Amino acid sequence: MATRNIPKREENFGDSDFDREIALQLEPPGRRRERNIARVSLLWQNRRLIFKWAVIGLLASTLAVFLIPVRYTATTRLMPPDQGAGAGMAAVLASFSGKSGSGGGSDLGVLPDLLGLKTSGDLFVGVLKSNTILDAIINKFDLRKVYSLRRWEDTRKELERRTDLAADRKSGIITIMVQDHNPQRAAAIAAEYVTQLDHIVTSLNNSSAHKERVFLEQRLGQVNQDLEKSEQDFSQFASSKTAIDIKEQGRAMIEAASSVEGQLIAAQTELQGLRQLYTDNNVRVRETEAKIDELRRQLKKLGGIAPSPGGETTSGNDNEDYPAIRQLPALGVPYADMLRRVRVQEAIFETLTKQYELAKLEEAKETLSVKVLDPAGVPEKKSFPPRMLFIALGTFLTLIFALVWVHGRERWRNTSADDPGKVLAQEMMQTVRSKLSWNHYNGSGADGSGRTPKDPA
Repeated sequence: MATRNIPKREENFGDSDFDREIALQLEPPGRRRERNIARVSLLWQNRRLIFKWAVIGLLASTLAVFLIPVRYTATTRLMPPDQGAGAGMAAVLASFSGKSGSGGGSDLGVLPDLLGLKTSGDLFVGVLKSNTILDAIINKFDLRKVYSLRRWEDTRKELERRTDLAADRKSGIITIMVQDHNPQRAAAIAAEYVTQLDHIVTSLNNSSAHKERVFLEQRLGQVNQDLEKSEQDFSQFASSKTAIDIKEQGRAMIEAASSVEGQLIAAQTELQGLRQLYTDNNVRVRETEAKIDELRRQLKKLGGIAPSPGGETTSGNDNEDYPAIRQLPALGVPYADMLRRVRVQEAIFETLTKQYELAKLEEAKETLSVKVLDPAGVPEKKSFPPRMLFIALGTFLTLIFALVWVHGRERWRNTSADDPGKVLAQEMMQTVRSKLSWNHYNGSGADGSGRTPKDPA
């Protein structure tokens, strides 16, 4: 039968923890059962003390948990960015990386993650952690005063500690959770994260479509100014010269002049026939002469050439209201030139407008858009502290301490007064007490002399 080798020790059996452990291993089961019964009996005998400690722990935990400041958590979720906007994503990443490299600060710590990002959601999370967004939120809500912090770096760390940013790898949904003592401020900060993210993504977008859109927008503004100037010049010229449509206006004036001239020739022929029958004082002769004079005045207004009674021709005077036929050729060249410039500017403006709208659509395809899935609402329930859990945990720890105290006190009583560990512990306690007593009396004697009551006179 194999025998168990037990190390030989110089101390007496039972004088050390090693010997006690071996003794516990070698003791019979009956002895062990009696020891467990003795422990339970000890706890039963001190049940009032244990219950008292448990009640004290319950009350203390309840008081402490109600003294802890309450926090509310506001949550907003964003849809995953469009994965097809690769050019816009790369452009924003390049701009953000360049800005971070020049700006310094904690943005540099974000760059490794951004350069190794797998989805555009990782880009959004990286931008949300940047100093640019954090500083904007701190300024808007004056968080240095709210958090009672003076340094920007400490305020950023506190805001990051109260903010949880995560992007789900499967669905791509981005979750923003913000904790604050004020539920309204928590919801406002969560919403501000989304606003600042949209602003940063839009401002840093420098894709080819964005550059084309910006160029077309500037060019369109310049062409619009040129078109307005050309229209204004044409309008002033047409108004000053009464030139509405030179071509149609000339055709109408020629037809009118031809009609008037035909009537004039007919009236002159009638007058010659009347003079052969009547004298110049005859009523019909005078009426025909008056009619001829009126037709000549009308022909002069039209800028025609009226034949005189002797067969000669006289030039008509210029019309004060409408251009004469003689002036139409001179007005036609500047009129056509101004009309051509207006039509050219209109054609350019129309073409650029179509290209501008197409560039806007292309830019929208390439730009990462921030789509809110769940807007941040004002939280109705607190998220911290979990009071029932803290109360239960505090009561449980106090109960454990009471059990350990009861067992430790019983073991201290049963330990021999000559035990080296007990002697050392008593010496240490005595030293600590004397030290505290000396500090209490040092310099605070009743007589003001700085001596302790035990000091000799």
